[in-house]
Amino acid sequence: MTRIKNIITVITILSAACMSAQVTQGTLLSTWSDSTLVGSNAFNNTYNEVWGVVVNNIEYAVLGTTFGTHFFDVSDPSDITEVYRVAGKTQGGAIIHRDFHDYNGFLYGVADEGAQSTLQVMDMSFLPDSVSIVYDSKEFIRRSHNIFIDSSSAIMYSCISDGDNVSFSPLRLFDISDPTQPVIISDFREIGNFRFTQVHDAYVKNDTAYLNCGPGGFIMADFTDPVNPVNIVSLGSSDYPQSGYNHSGWLSEDGETYFMADENHGRDIKVFDMTDLPDIKLLDTIDASASHNFSIPHNQVVAGNYLYSSYYYDGLQVWDIEDPENIIRVMHYPTSTVTPRDNFEGSWGVYPFLPSGIILVSDMQEGLFVLDGIANSVATKSIDTIKNDWTITPNPIADQFGISTDLDLHKYQISLFNENGQIIKVLEPKTQHNVNLPSGVYYLNLSTENISSTKALIIGK
Repeated sequence: MTRIKNIITVITILSAACMSAQVTQGTLLSTWSDSTLVGSNAFNNTYNEVWGVVVNNIEYAVLGTTFGTHFFDVSDPSDITEVYRVAGKTQGGAIIHRDFHDYNGFLYGVADEGAQSTLQVMDMSFLPDSVSIVYDSKEFIRRSHNIFIDSSSAIMYSCISDGDNVSFSPLRLFDISDPTQPVIISDFREIGNFRFTQVHDAYVKNDTAYLNCGPGGFIMADFTDPVNPVNIVSLGSSDYPQSGYNHSGWLSEDGETYFMADENHGRDIKVFDMTDLPDIKLLDTIDASASHNFSIPHNQVVAGNYLYSSYYYDGLQVWDIEDPENIIRVMHYPTSTVTPRDNFEGSWGVYPFLPSGIILVSDMQEGLFVLDGIANSVATKSIDTIKNDWTITPNPIADQFGISTDLDLHKYQISLFNENGQIIKVLEPKTQHNVNLPSGVYYLNLSTENISSTKALIIGK
């Protein structure tokens, strides 16, 4: 596994070097903030989670603040309008976290602080005129750090949760088949032989849950039977590099790659190959290419072939993940104006799923940002667009190799790199080449201004 990781890391370095011009700054369409709202006592964050919904063919952004829940008509993304707000039962400086998820036209909202906080279920069918609260109780949830709804089974996963009539639970499942009457299914502190004191966040798809267990690591579990889940694979805190507080993650749309982040300064996003379960392989680590020491990924989301992350001080970061063995950072947007320091400030959440393709981003101190979609911001395809159009033959080699392709090589720069990503030679645009190099792994790169493709070349004499 170490060998695979080293190869992929070098390929990523080479592709990133060749494609550095492709890291574009996103286009800001509009922003919103409210100077009358107070910041939290802990982090001076007025704003927290962001979500998106479509109601009656109109796109809305949902933003959490120390006041409560705010709804914005973003159908004209250059001129957004706050149309309604719902007060939280606890407000003001005590509030740091709110979290949202929607199901069947209802928005579910929770807070992680406040003695009077509740689970609020909001009927959005009356937007833009109003939002009707159809459930507002702290009986089962007074505190929940995060929620995630698996719509395939109508189950809500509540992370780090307690209520007035129930004790604390690291993970509690609710049946929401009647959206206005949540019913507790079960609580969990252990799945299989894997014990945890908390589940900080969850991603769930078709009854398979990917659970981020804070200091305890990570577990992937099958909840087909929601009372008796099955441990598919788990990682303790010492089972993967750059471990820390296992915070959040998201699965690629094809289910083959999982992106996981630890909420600690200087930790990278981990990229795992999930195609050979129960074995999972660390393919690579990726980051925001920050020039300071306080870079932290916060929340990750995959939409299509792109990974989006709200990256605290480093704002929004976006990578092209179509080839998980050659991930390219393609876009960023600097939401935060705070000087990086040993704290938790800046971009909190990102939502890229609205049909229009616009990107919603929340910043803890700055408010709501609406950005143009990735298709408009990144005009050209940036990762291995020609990877299937050429091969190295033979491979391994002794001192001669050919490039088998129908491409016009005169349109490409052909570069040979060593294992450290240092360029050795720029080759002539022809199909046959002689090399006189020590045995080892090298990398051949074909590139233009808009295209880059890299393959390993093995010399064994």
